[in-house]
Amino acid sequence: MCRNIHQLHNFEPPATSEEIQAAALQYVRKVAGATRPSQANQEAFDQAVAAVAAATADLLGALVTTAPAKNREVEAAKARARAERRYAS
Repeated sequence: MCRNIHQLHNFEPPATSEEIQAAALQYVRKVAGATRPSQANQEAFDQAVAAVAAATADLLGALVTTAPAKNREVEAAKARARAERRYAS
């Protein structure tokens, strides 16, 4: 899918509305195939982002897990280490 969309569930602290909005924007951009819509499509684009963000917030609010919450800093460090291995020459 899109590498810029990250897992938002089961983190401490929980995902912020800004993170949810950013993920929704990335998703809609990917599906639409454009980073910026034309003026004619701006309203439809904005409505789609709002709908995806609302659905994401609903989903995150409804999900249940017994796993311990993940630490954002630890997960970010793991991602950086994976990237270093991936892009090492």
